[in-house]
Amino acid sequence: MAATLLLLTGTVFAVEIAELRNGFTIPHRTRETRADQVRLYLDDQRKSFVDVPSAEIEGYSSAPDPQPALDTAKSSKSTGQIVSEAADKNGVDSDFIQSVIRQESSGNANAVSRAGARGLMQLMPATATHLGVKNSFSPEQNVHGGTRYLKELLERYNGDAVKALAAYNAGPAAVDRYNGVPPYRETRQYVQRIVRDYNKSKGTSAKDKAAKTISPEEHDTVQRAAK
Repeated sequence: MAATLLLLTGTVFAVEIAELRNGFTIPHRTRETRADQVRLYLDDQRKSFVDVPSAEIEGYSSAPDPQPALDTAKSSKSTGQIVSEAADKNGVDSDFIQSVIRQESSGNANAVSRAGARGLMQLMPATATHLGVKNSFSPEQNVHGGTRYLKELLERYNGDAVKALAAYNAGPAAVDRYNGVPPYRETRQYVQRIVRDYNKSKGTSAKDKAAKTISPEEHDTVQRAAK
């Protein structure tokens, strides 16, 4: 079956938005549909792209051209390198940061949630401003900003990773109000998934598991909350 290439036209609404079933949106310049896959080209040169199963796309919409969002996602460093630098600078475990990124955006630097959170660590505009992040679609700015925020939350809750994660998702006010993970299904599942992913990443040796994983008490708290 011949590939179908849809070129965007017009000058007012220059960018098309793919709306995904998981709540993310992906701005792109053009798209190409092949069988059950859609390739979304993120730049005019069609050098940067992401493949998405057709079944995961609910629809498309248009938006004014957010040129910085599409152009500044470029970096000479890999996400792993950026995370390592942010981890060293802020004293936050790199595997913990990676687990947050996997849950927040699945590693998509151009991800935008329906609520407006942006980039790898899904920073809300107000949070990005607080952190001094000028462009949330820049992998380096986003990861360094998101890591600083994680550090702030870990310090606020005396190293309690579960409360810090809950606050990252639902906001510190909600965690303070309930003195722990708030009774929001989304937040409970969010924390549980990151705890599971992080502990799995640290399960390569008994030494790492004993030294770095989230404690059994914290894990049990999440398991109870998620039921």
